[in-house]
Amino acid sequence: MTRMRHYDGIVIGSGPGGEGAAMMLAKGGKKIATVERYGEIGGGCTHWGTIPSKSLRHAVQQIADYRIDPMLRRVVGPLDIAYPELLKAAESVIRQQTTMRERFYYRNDVDIITGHARFVDEHTIEVQTERGTGERYRADHFVIATGSRPYHPPDVDFTHARVCDSDSILRLDFTPKSITLYGAGVVGCEYASIFANLGLKVNLVNTRKHLLAFLDDEITDALGYHLRDQGVVIRNDEEYARVEPRDDGVVLHCRSGKRFKSDVLLWANGRTGNSQDMGLEALGLGIDHRGHIAVNGHYQTARTHIYAVGDVVGPPSLASASYDQGRFAATHILDGDSGSMLLSHIPTGIYTNPEISSLGPTEQELTERKVPYEVGRALFRSIARAQITGHTVGMIKLLFHTESLEILAIHCFGEQASEIIHIGQAIMSQPAPGNTLKYFVETTFNYPTMAEAYRVAALNGLNRIL
Repeated sequence: MTRMRHYDGIVIGSGPGGEGAAMMLAKGGKKIATVERYGEIGGGCTHWGTIPSKSLRHAVQQIADYRIDPMLRRVVGPLDIAYPELLKAAESVIRQQTTMRERFYYRNDVDIITGHARFVDEHTIEVQTERGTGERYRADHFVIATGSRPYHPPDVDFTHARVCDSDSILRLDFTPKSITLYGAGVVGCEYASIFANLGLKVNLVNTRKHLLAFLDDEITDALGYHLRDQGVVIRNDEEYARVEPRDDGVVLHCRSGKRFKSDVLLWANGRTGNSQDMGLEALGLGIDHRGHIAVNGHYQTARTHIYAVGDVVGPPSLASASYDQGRFAATHILDGDSGSMLLSHIPTGIYTNPEISSLGPTEQELTERKVPYEVGRALFRSIARAQITGHTVGMIKLLFHTESLEILAIHCFGEQASEIIHIGQAIMSQPAPGNTLKYFVETTFNYPTMAEAYRVAALNGLNRIL
């Protein structure tokens, strides 16, 4: 009888959370294996989520930039690229990412096991392959990092070619002329922006009263304005009654009586944690109605040697946060302390056009807490680098304490917002008295750069209190 393979730790899933955990544990001297259900390393983030969608967004942004450049239009002429051709832009990036990440595992002697993992008991899993064969493995610790998938209500036919979710929209094999997005969260807003810039007629049906209500009001107002300016029709506070697929399109029927007919429907309303068929219930692990696994502050489940990280535990559902959660869970396994407090300030990156990124509380939240604050703004239209590139839409907004001048939050809207935010993030992470508005006033920035917007915003803020 073959002896069952034993590891110090087994990580289930190879997305950002799984990779962070596996690499940290391996570097800590542990013998580690990673179980990946699909044929290649990288998880949903690399193969059908973040990387392909952001590659698509970049390709569409290039087309949008071309259309506003009179010189290129005059020299090159009209530009018409089919949607399936744009999707190919992601293929080389996915391949590069997969190859690079596979090297991480091989260099750190992490075994890769392909198949679906299911717990037999609290220290044993069985990995089922596509051929139906299963092999068992034991470990002292486990990290579940299986990610999430789009939520599918049972009354919506996702097998129909014109009814898509955020995964299948990346496999669409024709160019639609119109699209309706149901759900105006981050995914819905990003795809509304992408398709609007491709020239499609776009309906964005929001189940809430406002777009992205977790953001600062000024930012969401700006987003709504620019989406409408791009041609997006936004309908707030709507709820679907039924979805009617047809041969020539899809009709979304809402409870209000409104109907939206378009070539394609993209369902972007919620996600579900990938915790099904893993034997977790038999171990007494808490799982909610959306498939999210309950964890404590160290990412431990009800069985303290079994950890869960990333999208499968719920918000913030960001690749960046998932990676750090994996590392912190691994650190707790190694040292008994996770350092999870580092996750208290996570920047939000939303890849609409223009981009949005924020760090820290909103004005509304500071007002509710009765924190005395003031605002410093820099409009991109006044920044030389933005004028040179032609991306003058947007601003950076600094919220700071009126007495100590401590920077409390940063909200950015515009081209490269998700990059610009990190300059302020570095300063906000400094202990007092390092984190103050004066840093940006007293620091010399390269000219012309977008970073200069911090100095302009800081001076604007100081002028409000002096």
